[in-house]
Amino acid sequence: MKEKNVCRWYNETSGMKRAYDRGLLDKKWIEEYCWNGGKGCVRKRRFEEEGYVSPDYVLPDGTIDEKLKRWVEES
Repeated sequence: MKEKNVCRWYNETSGMKRAYDRGLLDKKWIEEYCWNGGKGCVRKRRFEEEGYVSPDYVLPDGTIDEKLKRWVEES
């Protein structure tokens, strides 16, 4: 595996990190976006450009994960 370039927003406050740590999110999302410096991440772009915090169930490509949405709403 290539060296990780972890996105600066991938930390304990990150919805993606919390979901991944709980086994609710496929590793591909973390590897392709969070460990790739956030390259191409809609969540990161919107936060940095607009100050918009995406809901925890919005994936890095901007789509909604319904399973994750149910988990968030039940928490």
